Amino acid sequence: MTRLRLPVLVLAAALVAQVSLGLANESLWAQEAPAPEVTAPAPEADPGVSAEMFTVNNTWMMVATFLVFIMHLGFASIESGLCQAKNTVNILFKNTMIVAIGLLTYAIMGFNLMYPGDAWMMGKYLGFAGFGIFTDDAGITSAYNVGYTYWTDFLFQGMFAATAATIVSGAVAERIKLGPFLIFSTLFVAVVYPIIGSWKWGAGWLDEYGFYDFAGSTLVHSVGGWGALAGVILLGPRLGKYKENGTIKPILGHNMPLAAIGMFLLWLGWFGFNGGSVLSADPGLVSFVLVTTSLAAASGIVGAVTVSWIVSKKPDLSMALNGALAGLVGITAGADSVSVMSSVIIGLIAGAIVFFSVITLDKLKLDDPVGAISVHLVCGIWGTLAVGIFSGNADHTFMKQLVGVLAAGALAFPAAFILFLLLKLTTGIRVDREEELKGLDVGEHGQEAYAQFQIFTVD
Repeated sequence: MTRLRLPVLVLAAALVAQVSLGLANESLWAQEAPAPEVTAPAPEADPGVSAEMFTVNNTWMMVATFLVFIMHLGFASIESGLCQAKNTVNILFKNTMIVAIGLLTYAIMGFNLMYPGDAWMMGKYLGFAGFGIFTDDAGITSAYNVGYTYWTDFLFQGMFAATAATIVSGAVAERIKLGPFLIFSTLFVAVVYPIIGSWKWGAGWLDEYGFYDFAGSTLVHSVGGWGALAGVILLGPRLGKYKENGTIKPILGHNMPLAAIGMFLLWLGWFGFNGGSVLSADPGLVSFVLVTTSLAAASGIVGAVTVSWIVSKKPDLSMALNGALAGLVGITAGADSVSVMSSVIIGLIAGAIVFFSVITLDKLKLDDPVGAISVHLVCGIWGTLAVGIFSGNADHTFMKQLVGVLAAGALAFPAAFILFLLLKLTTGIRVDREEELKGLDVGEHGQEAYAQFQIFTVD
């Protein structure tokens, strides 16, 4: 055992010991989680909500919206930092366009696909309330969330919509054509994401069945992860990533400080992502959710670093960053319904899972430059299933959670695969060899992120 490995092992051992102590004596750590069903739609306004409370709720939801918006800067930063310098402009451009695509498609049709109200057309599987967003002149009426305005409701949910395509962006980075990617993102965000979301958050069949996903481990993160997996399979790996003799060539990120900034921006944004999903400014529940969210992120770092340090013999910063995100994704499904102690366990396991998932995908020659599939799909599945294990609500069973996971995958993966396949057969989805070697910044945009300092590498 080297001296370098001792500190993290001591920290991990202390955390595991504390976890064991907490399980043996719940009075030391755990507390009863607040009632989890905070996302259920309300059919009509609650006359008990005072004007003052309405204003407070609306203000908090707007702040949460701003925090979720910041997450897109986090995604852009971490993806850029973990990829090569010659593709930085392309990555930043994609992440900028995704926000625009997400908001506009959500306004045109996504919001009303996700929240159809009484306009279900095929049981509780598909509903559509019409094109465009509309309400009374004051913007107060909202059939689903009566504690704040319709416009705040739309904007908060719209910020979530673009996230699904952002997840795909990281996994297919450094070799996908810009135009086909934007077409895929538009269709995926406009149709696939809101339909799956409607099954739970729009009072669809999964909601009636009893599936629970507080803020989107499955409905947002694994949906994006399934799309990412489909894209990676059809694109193939980056040039030089996997050698003919079976060895794997690491393609290192060009800016680890930028990647670290991205992770912390995402963590900051998650306070709005999960905290805003309370759908009110309830002080007890919001604070509780922020605590479980942060502890899961912290233990995710410890879990990922511990495992990677033991296996790889060196502490890997990229694993620490993805460990935090793994913990955040893992807790998102049950941040309001598991105990504080359980949030630590969920994050710790998510951190370990993300390391082994990255290794496994590389062995399968599925090239994911930023670990998006491991973080969002694999840990999204884990976090959703963890609700069935750790939730304080007896109605949240493992089987119900498993059905939700499988249902989301059964639509998201085939839909994404078909979209990418059609684009591959028509426009093509991968840049040519010369452009990939020179970089997509020059080939797709005619620009450089770092003028006069671009380095072209040839395998």
